[in-house]
Amino acid sequence: MDEAISQDDLVILGELERKVLWLASWTIHHANHVRESTDGLKVGGHQASSASLATIMTALYFGILRPQDRVAVKPHASPNFHAILYLLGKQTCEKLANFRGYKGAQSYPSRTKDTDDVDFSTGSVGLGVAQTLFSSLVQDYVRAHGWGLDRAEGRMVALIGDAELDEGNIFECLLEGWKQGLRNCWWIVDYNRQSLDAVIREGLWQRYEELFRNFGWEVVILKYGSLLEAAFRAPGGDILRQWIDRCPNQLYSALVFQGGAAWRRRLNEEIGDQGPVTRLIEARSDEELARLMTNLAGHDLPTLMDAFGRIRHDRPVCFICYTIKGYGLPFAGHKDNHAGLMTPSQMDNFRQAMNIRPGHEWARFEGLRADPEQLQAFLDKVDFAAGGERRLKAPRLPAPEELAVNIQQEMSTQFGFGAILNELARDKSELVSRIVTTSPDVTVSTNLGSWVNRRGLFAHEALADTFKSERIPSTFNWEFSAKGQHIELGIAEMNLFILLSALGLSHAINGERLIPIGTLYDPFIARGFDALNYACYQDARFILVATPSGVTLAPEGGAHQSIAEPLIGMAQDGLAAFEPAYVDELAVILAFALDYIQRDHGEGGDSEHNWLRDETGGSIYLRLSTRPIEQIKRTMTPALRQAIVDGAYWLREPGPNCQVVIAYMGAVAAEAIQATGFVAEDRRDVGLLAVTSADRLNAGWTAAMRARERGLVDARSHIERLFAGLPPHCGLVTVLDGHPATLAWLGAVNGHRVRPLGVEHFGQTGTIADLYRHYGIDTNAIIAAAQSVAPGAPIRHLRAMW
Repeated sequence: MDEAISQDDLVILGELERKVLWLASWTIHHANHVRESTDGLKVGGHQASSASLATIMTALYFGILRPQDRVAVKPHASPNFHAILYLLGKQTCEKLANFRGYKGAQSYPSRTKDTDDVDFSTGSVGLGVAQTLFSSLVQDYVRAHGWGLDRAEGRMVALIGDAELDEGNIFECLLEGWKQGLRNCWWIVDYNRQSLDAVIREGLWQRYEELFRNFGWEVVILKYGSLLEAAFRAPGGDILRQWIDRCPNQLYSALVFQGGAAWRRRLNEEIGDQGPVTRLIEARSDEELARLMTNLAGHDLPTLMDAFGRIRHDRPVCFICYTIKGYGLPFAGHKDNHAGLMTPSQMDNFRQAMNIRPGHEWARFEGLRADPEQLQAFLDKVDFAAGGERRLKAPRLPAPEELAVNIQQEMSTQFGFGAILNELARDKSELVSRIVTTSPDVTVSTNLGSWVNRRGLFAHEALADTFKSERIPSTFNWEFSAKGQHIELGIAEMNLFILLSALGLSHAINGERLIPIGTLYDPFIARGFDALNYACYQDARFILVATPSGVTLAPEGGAHQSIAEPLIGMAQDGLAAFEPAYVDELAVILAFALDYIQRDHGEGGDSEHNWLRDETGGSIYLRLSTRPIEQIKRTMTPALRQAIVDGAYWLREPGPNCQVVIAYMGAVAAEAIQATGFVAEDRRDVGLLAVTSADRLNAGWTAAMRARERGLVDARSHIERLFAGLPPHCGLVTVLDGHPATLAWLGAVNGHRVRPLGVEHFGQTGTIADLYRHYGIDTNAIIAAAQSVAPGAPIRHLRAMW
């Protein structure tokens, strides 16, 4: 703030604080007690967690935040957020009254489900906290490249519960923030010293302070409010302060719950008759003493406004704000209050204390002492609400219809990915300038090296490659500059996915579109899956390239082999998963991806072509392999291009009397092709289906079935059209280097027998041939499976190969 806040404005803020506390508490009560009587809904409490942040959020939203600032709201403070936006005219009464109901205000702030300008989705796992750190880094990246300079820099602010700081991803991102020169980031810790189940350990704030200071943050401890500070300056106040400082968290919480008489008894017992301090205590009634002893800084508007307003620099700041969980409510301080709800009688007492008339619970200014016109005039000048629509827009960048790549006779899809990026790096187009790559210390081993050589690494300050300056030969040029287009991370997959989330929201947060591409080892998606899910839930847009797939990194053993990842790709909403076998397929998919991740999220219906919601776009997951296979020389026709994007095409089209179809995906292409040739000598009209995306095939199929159930009887998905000519007696063999359930569902499309092959258990070390034979996904296993689903004369090559 440029100047101290006036006393009149402090009075208005105090009125708004009362209103936020009332509306948040009533919103939760209404969801649990009023709606419960009609639909049996019981959704839990969080009244206590919400109340502890009411004052802090009032100070921030009505007095401190600017239009360019972005906030991740502590999840259990969602009712406060919705109440504040309601007072600002950006949330409807209907959605507030339907809190946690269908299409109502969300229990945790959600940028995709809520309509009241949520900046970042949050949940009770600390991911929204880390998102603010990476969003600050992305803001710096955007501005360093000369974009968005017509907008003021914003702070990325996280409101954190102290128990949320137990989450490991928060500490992982702290290290990355230090390495990347973090700026413009505030974390405000709601230090109420209670978790879901208990009261937290003594002295934890000291550990937090040391930790943040060690990573270059300024730490501001806000412990006592203005009433307590005034009492400490009075005779005997120093003794009172010493007693509070020594008071254990559990005892303090218990006394908060018990009230003024308990405070008096305990203070007199432990301090004794010491003249000035005794007079200080006895000069107050029980009610006044309770108000004094609970006057922590997190509930004191003058203290908060002063502390927030003093920060004039761009260094990261951690505010540790002492609060009381459930402040102002009848169960304040009780260790069981996490899911506590006020009873109807307690709520009625609270209503009377707040001067709210029955039937006027939702009225914006009901119960406030200030003049409504004065309140509205104050709200009309709140900085936070002055910037209009907070979700910015950025134009789509023209994506190439084709991507150039020099296809060798034998290549792996991972090597092909590097070759495609190398060719893109030569391009001077606007789209290529907006590509930003990132990787958790596996840049070179995921074939991003050539891209980095051409486009450089990003850092605030230039840093030369010492090996180059010392004239030591090296394949890679590792130079950092503010114009670099690769962000190198440490080995922490959670950081990778949260950074991708921040990069993939730049168009909405910074008004500048980026094309993020992140690479990692495929099995390690599981390490950061929670953050990947979080990124997709926010509708962040990015391309995830994971390699090597399956057991193709065989010598490394089971820990470096991926089994479940194809199922993750199928199940994850907002993420279209592909697993091409050939580099020309990969080039088609990447060209599609560069456009797909830019498509606007909206209410676009399913495409009648494939019954996928392609109009709304999303993120892309490419599962690639390090295994070189012989490439197919062919012309990429428009029909083949579309089929690759839709998820499958006939590499060998089945005849009218087809007895067996072999459907493969990814690196097992060579085995599937060889097996098809052998099987075709003893079975009629054998088909070979190349699956490029089990995810899109399955999604299109299920969407088409739903469409038919809605009365669109002619709806047909891509896989249904591919299988339309298969006779009922035809058997299916599915195979991939991953979990067999990925393709097993193909038998349900038209009721064909199916024998799914794949990997179900942790791997051994060995050659690829060893492991494919061990898991039953080699040529011989495919032939054996074909014989089992299409009985007849023994397939001769099966006998010969045993």
